[in-house]
Parts: sequence; structure tokens; C-alpha cells
Amino acid sequence: MTLDKGCCASICQSFFEYETPKILVIRSKRVGTVNRLIQAVIIAYVIGYVCVLKRGYQDTDSVISSVTTKVKGVALTNTSDLGLRVWDVADYIIPPQVAPTSEEEEESSFFVLTNMIVTANQTQSRCPEVPGPNSNCSSDRDCIPGLKDVRGNGVQTGNCVNYSDSVKTCEVLAWCPLEVNVDPPVPPMLADAENFTVLIKNNIRYPKFNFNKRNILPHINKTYLTHCIFNATTDPDCPIFSLKYIVSAAQEDFQTMAVMGGVMGIQIRWDCDLDMPASWCKPRYTFRRLDNKDPENNVAPGYNFRFAKYYRTADDVEVRTLIKGFGIRFDVMVFGKAGKFSIVPMLLNIGAGLALLGLVTIVCDWVVLTFMKKRHQYKEEKFSYVDDYGLLSETAE
Repeated sequence: MTLDKGCCASICQSFFEYETPKILVIRSKRVGTVNRLIQAVIIAYVIGYVCVLKRGYQDTDSVISSVTTKVKGVALTNTSDLGLRVWDVADYIIPPQVAPTSEEEEESSFFVLTNMIVTANQTQSRCPEVPGPNSNCSSDRDCIPGLKDVRGNGVQTGNCVNYSDSVKTCEVLAWCPLEVNVDPPVPPMLADAENFTVLIKNNIRYPKFNFNKRNILPHINKTYLTHCIFNATTDPDCPIFSLKYIVSAAQEDFQTMAVMGGVMGIQIRWDCDLDMPASWCKPRYTFRRLDNKDPENNVAPGYNFRFAKYYRTADDVEVRTLIKGFGIRFDVMVFGKAGKFSIVPMLLNIGAGLALLGLVTIVCDWVVLTFMKKRHQYKEEKFSYVDDYGLLSETAE
């Protein structure tokens, strides 16, 4: 199959062609309006949005932060297991507020105990296991000596004993009496926890700009710290927060949340314009609940764990009090970005804006050559073919 000689000549001719821009001035109100309108939009975008709103003339850096917390408060309880008892910070802050010794310990989180189920006077002895699929029995043959059920409370001895008048379970070697699976008390035992306060000390740094600051601002003194409590309206600079205020600011009820526990987020945002005075760089606090509240998916709600208090009796018998503690974990999260004038990002953004102006010609050409009544005339004026002898050979239509 051979190509037509004319076609080959056309291909060869187009291969040795060179295109040069040609200025064509079109006096048209409609095209001129489109041209100026698009130019105005691009200029407004570059100057208004990129340069002013997004501060495209600045170099930016992300925040580096450290957080320490200190909770204070006292609560009073009166229960049948523990009697009349005063709870202070050493009792209801778990773990104690010490410097973290490993990466697993979260310095920017703290847990406040708000409710509990207490099993008192446990000793190492033998007792019937709680009824369950792997512990119910009718004779000793149903119990396996030495069996350690990961969902159980101890090691089976091989004996089938009475759990109640109607139920038999395998005997286990464990801390007895075993913990009873009951619902936590309502109202919560440590309802006074809503009046506890937490001092949050947050130090931030922007290494690129060698800028350091902390949320205890220069005008705050010790006298002010002794009586101030954070309020977004009246005391926005105070670093001491009421736990009730934190939960309420997240549209939650503290007493309801304290029954089963939960997780609260304290968000600190440092967005700083370092072209302005340093005093303008201040933290902004927001609060939200982080754990799941879906009423249709309420399996394992809240936040709880177990811990024990150990002691020895006068007969040198080790005894413990087991506590299933419910409470609220507070996670302090710090975000932020700082900006400062730099010639490099400013030139880059201005250059990108000038490049966008090149779109104006493309759009206007498309409008002229597609929608205008005299589009054929414009094509004749816009596109011309000239051979290397300087003679007009043809006009594109």
C-alpha cells in the first residue's frame, strides 16, 4: 500500500514549518468583557486568596510541642466496702503524675477516676468460678486440673463445687472472693470529680524561625494562677481548666459520662503570624468527645480498667482490694502552623499567577473562533501561511 504523492508532500511541508505568534486586535465589547472579566478573576485569586487570605508571601513551619498536666481536687465517698473515705490526687489520678519512663506512657494524657466497682478483702485461696460455658459442671470429670481459661479468674483445681443452690462450677485457685460482674453505680461514686481542675502547661517551638512560647503568657503571674479558671469569654488566657467545663464545652453531661467513663480531647491550636508582634501569638482551645457514642453500637462503652491495693494483715496474710475503675481520659492534642515573610514563596506564587494569565488568551481565542458570527474572518486574520520566499501561499479557513 503506497501513500499518495500529494499526501507525502504535505507531510514533508508541515514538518519544515515554524509557527510564530501573531497579534490580532479584535475590537469587540463581548470579547473584551470576557477578557477583562477573566483577568480580574485571576488577579483577585492571586492577590486576594493566595497572597492575602492564604499568606502566600510567607514561609511556614509546623509546631513542635510538649505538654505536662497537674490535676487538683478532693472528693468524699461513703460506701459499704470502703466506708467514709476522702479521695485526693494520689487516689483518683491513674497512673500517678510522674515523668514518663517509656514511649508507651503518654505525657499529654491523664485519667481521672469517676466511678468504681470494689471487691474488698481478696486473698489467694480456692473458690467456685463464675458461671460460664467453660466453668459450669455437673461432676469433677467436667473440670480439668491446671486449666487456665483466659476469660476466667484463676486456675482450675479439678473439683466441681456449688456456686449456688442450683448451679455448680469448677473450683479455681484465684483471688477470692471473685469479682462480681455488676453494673457501675448510678450516680457515679466520684461525682465530685466535675469540680476538679487541671493545669495544662504547653511549650511550643517553631524551629525554622527560632520561635518559642508557652501557654502561660508573660502577663500571667502566680497570684492570677491561684484563682483563675479558664472561660472562653471571661478568662481565655487562663491555663487552668475545670473538668466540668471541658466536658460541657463538648456538649456532654459530666455526670452521665462519669458513670461508664469516656475519652475527651483537649485541642490546643497555635496559628501564628510571625510578621506581627509575638504577643499576638496565643493558643486557642477547643474540646470534643473522642470515644464512640453510637447508640446502635454500644458494645463495651466508656473507658475502664482494673487495679488493686495490696496490704498484709496482722497474721501476715496478703490481702488486696480490687477496683474496677471507670473514668475519663483526657488527651491533650496540639496543632499549629506559623508563617513569616520570605521572598522565595512570594515570587513563586506571583509567578504562578502570571502563568495563569496565559489562560486568558486561550479562553478568548476559543470564544472568538467558536461562537462569534465573524469567526471565519477571524480565522483568516489569525492564521496565515507564508513560504520561505515571503509570498502568501494560502489562507487557513
